[in-house]
Amino acid sequence: MDAALSTAQIDQFEVQGYLVLRTMVTPATCEQMLAVAAHHSTEAIAPIEYEVDVGYPGAPASPHALGGRTIRRLRGAYERHTCFREWASDPIMAARLKQLFNEDICLTLAHHNCIMTKHPDYGTATGWHRDIRYWSFKRPDLICTWLALGHENGMNGGLKFIPGSHRMHIMPAQLDTLDFLRPDVVENQALFDQGLQLELQSGDVVLFHSGLFHAAGRNASNVIKTSVVFAYHAASNGPIPGTKSAISRTVAI
Repeated sequence: MDAALSTAQIDQFEVQGYLVLRTMVTPATCEQMLAVAAHHSTEAIAPIEYEVDVGYPGAPASPHALGGRTIRRLRGAYERHTCFREWASDPIMAARLKQLFNEDICLTLAHHNCIMTKHPDYGTATGWHRDIRYWSFKRPDLICTWLALGHENGMNGGLKFIPGSHRMHIMPAQLDTLDFLRPDVVENQALFDQGLQLELQSGDVVLFHSGLFHAAGRNASNVIKTSVVFAYHAASNGPIPGTKSAISRTVAI
């Protein structure tokens, strides 16, 4: 596999804010990751974020309610198994990220660094938001990598992007207190209309800018959707001292 991104791919990422890389990870590796994730979910190996912890609309009311132990994400993927560490430092992925950052890169273990699961019935939808809200860096310029471990589309709550939204100027009044785009604001309706549904297969990878607005619906299928998510920053772009991003470990790639 050629490690280098083409000029067209780099331009697409800069303009659209995301880039899909098809069949980047082998079926055998995806199956291994799925098996590890299933085992850790069954055994409830911490750290875990449950749907009830986030409390998005449609989430179970309490841990004791029906579906109250539905897992949203297995945190700390990097430390869970060698297969995740190897993927996080994959040489081809690292080379491509270095092209986009135009310098050396680091993996942040803050927030992303997880296995995302979306369950039928109790897996909640996520409104339009930007991931940069999760971090505090000198520059709001990180890149997230999303590895699909199975088919992802609108039916099972796959990713939707607003292309180019990482470059848009968004007024504070357009956002709610959690930094989600407010559906009751007229200006936001035009943004929602630009939303693009992605369709991914197992082994496909999406790179997207931390300032890109994205969303995902509920899982209306009968199969758990599973994805591996990491985030990277330029080596020159360190976390702001005293923040959670600074407390969490970074890994030079």
